[in-house]
Amino acid sequence: MSLKIRLSRGGAKKRPFYRIVVADSRSPRDGRFIERIGVYNPMLKREDPNRIQFNDERVRHWLSNGATPSDRVARFLGAADIIPMPQRRKQTKKNKPRAKTLERLKEQEESKKAAEEAALAAAKAPTEEAPAEEAAAEEAPVEEAPAEEAPAEEAAAEEAPVEEAPAEEAPVEEAPAEEAPVEEAAAEGAPVEEAPAEEAPVEEAAAEGEEKKEE
Repeated sequence: MSLKIRLSRGGAKKRPFYRIVVADSRSPRDGRFIERIGVYNPMLKREDPNRIQFNDERVRHWLSNGATPSDRVARFLGAADIIPMPQRRKQTKKNKPRAKTLERLKEQEESKKAAEEAALAAAKAPTEEAPAEEAAAEEAPVEEAPAEEAPAEEAAAEEAPVEEAPAEEAPVEEAPAEEAPVEEAAAEGAPVEEAPAEEAPVEEAAAEGEEKKEE
């Protein structure tokens, strides 16, 4: 019969409490045991001396009788210098996330970093653009100087009508057209030449007088 020094679970749900027992390797974990040689309470702090308690003499006795400790109990005994500290076995990959999970986590980290860098760049951009805008605002009056000269050009444009004065004097050339009424007046004076026609009755009167004399 092979013997094992191992842990036997007790306590309540989510509040475990273990007994260190010597039992047949074929017995179930929480089944029959030969002797209880200590206790282990994981609910206590690591610095608490009551976290792990066992009887050194009974442990040495069962070890001399061929009992083999389990991995956890062997670490307890190695910490107490009863046996050499065993080497930890390499843990299986079951305790690590799967490859797809690792890829997803990596993508999330990269996206998070990219978002942080974009936020920093956006925060720095306004501060860098502000001096440039101020410099452009300071240089703007120099460029607007020609606009101040625009009134001189407008003054020249206002003086332009002086050149158009000859157009206003054009009516002077049309003065002969105003003299036309003089010619019309002369035309109206034409009836003066017809005055002899008005004297015709005098001749007719003379002719009538002669006829009367002949009679």
